[in-house]
Amino acid sequence: MKHIFREGKTENKNVLLLLHGTGGNEQDLLPIANMIDPDASILSVRGNVSENGMPRFFKRLREGVFDEEDLIYRTKELDEFLDETAEAYGFEREHVIAVGYSNGANIAASLLFHMENGLKGAMLFHAMVPRRNVELPDLTGKQLFIGAGENDPICPPEETKELKELFENAGATVEVFWEKYGHQLTEAEVKEAKKWYDKTQK
Repeated sequence: MKHIFREGKTENKNVLLLLHGTGGNEQDLLPIANMIDPDASILSVRGNVSENGMPRFFKRLREGVFDEEDLIYRTKELDEFLDETAEAYGFEREHVIAVGYSNGANIAASLLFHMENGLKGAMLFHAMVPRRNVELPDLTGKQLFIGAGENDPICPPEETKELKELFENAGATVEVFWEKYGHQLTEAEVKEAKKWYDKTQK
């Protein structure tokens, strides 16, 4: 997978896994990572799927309806890629924290839905429920942050509340920050994510 890796300061073991939204690329979330933790290592990945020339992390059937078969395949692909890059760059999988927006947040949520030790934690901006009627792994001890928009037409508030409940039922601790806007990622969300990160991930 096309990606950027930037090694952080040696005493900081955290690796921020940056996962862009539809039509984005591996450059998009670099400024966000610098706001959250400029000392952490960064692994920023470009989605392997193209939708009318726009990079994505998995296929969808239409707006808001995921291709579940492809989602499962791409989640496994990303999990294996993390194993490979951990070995190549010398970081530890248990220190990987996802920073995902929209489609990138959805694939990060899918990692948590399918892999017990896929991520140390996650900041999910405008994430949807990746799959329904599946049993989640034990997420006890996982700390998760969700940034959501009260007026998000793509990811309505009910979706965020359902995702929070599913994670909590699996044992995770979830903090949700509600922004008054729509689907865009705002500076206020990032600032709240940083506060959460400093409190829970360091």
